[in-house]
Amino acid sequence: MTHSTPGQPSSRGHLKEFTAGARDIIPMMVGAAPFGVIFGTLVASGPLHLWHGQLMSLVVFAGSAQFIALGLIAGHASFAVIWTTTLVVNLRHVLYSATLAPHVAHLPARWRWALGALLTDEVFAVAWEHYRHREPGTVGPHYFFGAGLAMYLNWQLWTVAGLLFGAAFPGLQSLGLDFAMVATFIAIVVPQLVALRYIAAAATAGTLAFFWQAWPYKLGLLGAVFAGVAVGVLLSVSRFGRDTRGNRETPRASSQEPPREAPRKLSQDAVQETAGASR
Repeated sequence: MTHSTPGQPSSRGHLKEFTAGARDIIPMMVGAAPFGVIFGTLVASGPLHLWHGQLMSLVVFAGSAQFIALGLIAGHASFAVIWTTTLVVNLRHVLYSATLAPHVAHLPARWRWALGALLTDEVFAVAWEHYRHREPGTVGPHYFFGAGLAMYLNWQLWTVAGLLFGAAFPGLQSLGLDFAMVATFIAIVVPQLVALRYIAAAATAGTLAFFWQAWPYKLGLLGAVFAGVAVGVLLSVSRFGRDTRGNRETPRASSQEPPREAPRKLSQDAVQETAGASR
């Protein structure tokens, strides 16, 4: 029999949330599968040992950073260059964390560390869609954890597949399977474009990322992200200011309305009383 304290969901409720998170991340897992296979294939045909590639997936768990690091290692880049480049690419997770922070700030530190380790682009999209419709501090970690753990295991599985079968299919990376990840990111971004400020931020970041892609160490990507965030913040502040002014003006107008109506009503009564008296 399951026991729970008042106001707290039972273990059965936790399992239900965990299962819902794992279920909702499945479309993203399908998109990440070819990406994981290609990564394993590149490791199998590159300078690293197979266990190096699997260890990278286990510890780093960041597809874009792993691909970039693998290319830099193959090019004999220094450790400082590899570290700096992957750091710049993964700085977007700071924005993800800032967005989700109000919804996980009430959790114990062990949960925050675990969820942070499982945070990826796909997991953020699913978790944010879940949290955005709920008040901060009212949702536990189990939905987020279910989505993150399912994606983590999915990435390990397809990395192993690429490592084992990459040598048998050396041209696998040239078949265009990496477009699956592009399609996944499109599926992540497009549903979020529900307001003009979101569209403007996405258009700014996407356009600048295209024109700045030749910048060293992926700094063009970082600059495009900051530019997109700046545009979104400016438009959000402007909208908030308009809403605040509207809320201040509306009560003033409504409070003035009754006094204008009252004199007219009193004058009409006085006219009727005067007319009755004259008759």
